[in-house]
Amino acid sequence: MMRPVIALAPRAEARPDAALAQAVDLAREVVLEVADASEVGEHLGARGEGERVVTHLFECTSAGYPGWRWSVTLTRAKRGKGATVNEVVLLPGEDAIVAPSWVPYKERIQPGDLSPGDLLPVEDEDVRLVPTYLVGDDPLDSDARAQVRRVAEDLGLGRTRTLSREGIDMAAERWYDGVGGPEAPLAKSAPDRCTTCAFLVRISGSLSEMFGVCANGNANDDGRIVSFDHGCGAHSEVKLARRNRPQPLPDHVYDSLSEEDDLESF
Repeated sequence: MMRPVIALAPRAEARPDAALAQAVDLAREVVLEVADASEVGEHLGARGEGERVVTHLFECTSAGYPGWRWSVTLTRAKRGKGATVNEVVLLPGEDAIVAPSWVPYKERIQPGDLSPGDLLPVEDEDVRLVPTYLVGDDPLDSDARAQVRRVAEDLGLGRTRTLSREGIDMAAERWYDGVGGPEAPLAKSAPDRCTTCAFLVRISGSLSEMFGVCANGNANDDGRIVSFDHGCGAHSEVKLARRNRPQPLPDHVYDSLSEEDDLESF
């Protein structure tokens, strides 16, 4: 059976109306109209929601809803004695098992989630990007943005948008705090830093002052962005201590016996 669920925002409790607070039997009857008797437990109390508005709470004993509560809100007219039912809902308590808060897909996606054929459009107002060629000083509307794209194509600029200052800063923070930064376990145990490694390929732009690309095919970071103060055991100038060097092989043994010598021995 589908159950109505309404999440109530926290509010300051008011002193419950005496007449409504005593209407426990009426509140239970209302709950029994939407639930079986086996699913309704003991009365957990009443709380005031406002002037002449009281909510009664009952334990939900349904096997699938541990920690949930039946909530019945009653009210009455001014100078009236009869109670009126506002709503009956099933609400989670503090110990209830509930689904995690919904997060938009774009905020949940992680590197590596995209599969071949998947598309992840970038919004026009993305703060990480700015138009490569700006039209005037005012913010661009949809027609102006379309004009920007046409102008960029006619001029052969290639990219209609490029990274903004915010986009560059966000990338730098993400890279520096990631596996290619100085706090990675690999970097903390490295004998030296990437800035002195021959396999570090420099990049251009403002990020070139802090980052490069690893070109060591034997390193974990091959082909990845690394910070200058990152490092690993595959540094180009690393040397093994004498005790860690492989032991030299003994000289080859020269066999002077020939096939004729073997026959003569018989």
